[in-house]
Amino acid sequence: MTSNSTPGPVNILMVDDQPAKLLSYEVMLEELGENLLKATSGREALEILLKKDVAVVLMDVSMPELDGFQLAEMIREHPRFQKTAIIFISAVHLTDLDRLKGYQRGAVDYISVPVIPDLLRAKVSVFAELHRKARQLELLNQELRRLSHNLMTAQDEERRRVARELHDGLGQDLTAAKMMLGSLVQPTQVMESTGSRTVAEVLSMMDQAIEQVRTMSHLLHPPLLDEMGLLSALRWYTEGFAKRSGVETILDVQQDFPRLGPELEMAIFKIVQESLTNVFRHAEAKQAVVQLEEREGCAFISIEDNGKGIGNGSEELHPNSYGIGVIGIKQRAAEYDGQVTLRNTGSGTRVEVRVPLPSTPPQPVVPRFSKLSVRPRVEPSGIS
Repeated sequence: MTSNSTPGPVNILMVDDQPAKLLSYEVMLEELGENLLKATSGREALEILLKKDVAVVLMDVSMPELDGFQLAEMIREHPRFQKTAIIFISAVHLTDLDRLKGYQRGAVDYISVPVIPDLLRAKVSVFAELHRKARQLELLNQELRRLSHNLMTAQDEERRRVARELHDGLGQDLTAAKMMLGSLVQPTQVMESTGSRTVAEVLSMMDQAIEQVRTMSHLLHPPLLDEMGLLSALRWYTEGFAKRSGVETILDVQQDFPRLGPELEMAIFKIVQESLTNVFRHAEAKQAVVQLEEREGCAFISIEDNGKGIGNGSEELHPNSYGIGVIGIKQRAAEYDGQVTLRNTGSGTRVEVRVPLPSTPPQPVVPRFSKLSVRPRVEPSGIS
């Protein structure tokens, strides 16, 4: 994070219908070194608030047309100003009921007239510093999100590179070695000698090694994701997952689900992949259902299993409480302003992910399919 991103002076808005009072507040507060903004009416104050980021609003209670209580209530109704500090100053409304009314309308403090300069400066400086720290924290969070995005992008690129090396390097070398070894055995040769049987066993082992290398390569980065898109890659992955894990896997996809950008499709694929890996490792489930559809401008991804569930019957659980896998899912979703929810369904676990879609998505992917039920055909052998 660079030094020029450190928050500087904050804006302090002073509201009073008497210019002389505004001038006196300005004299009291100028030594704080903050940006002092002045408004002589409630409507002028609202215009300033809509244009600028204000840390503290210092306002008189008794103003014509729109008094301080009404203005504070209007400010609090706006989502941007839910946490803006409002300090009332009054020479008239000084009873406990007046103070209570001010606090009920969003005031954080209430100062009576005559104003003590040191007290006013102390109160304003506290809330100004809190606002500055909040801005700094937001900048740090933005930087953290940027670094997290860069890290995941680098990891994806490394997986793509390793997958290519496995497929084009080790995979091709094994295939060449198998061909050379196979050339030593004539097609008509009877496998009676020990040497011939050994060669046949080695060839069989090399076939298995080639298949394992291909599977590892595709799990790291499925070529279908680049060539045919998300839906084809998910269909391939769920088929393979069912065979490797022994878990019946149902893929239920909206038929006209749109084709997305490559990075977003990669994120959704990884979310499904990590979720199903968690099903295999933790759920002890016999079935998993993956759903993908578009709802109200968002991609909705749901992975539900019929396993042992999580937690103690809670309907909603915090993602950070369920291991590093779900943390990764949450980070993937957060890159696209998405949300992740874990639910104990009573008969298993459901991971729900909602990710906003671009306003103008690419054309729908081809081929399309609606529902695919994949049943295991081989004994479980582990998940990469």
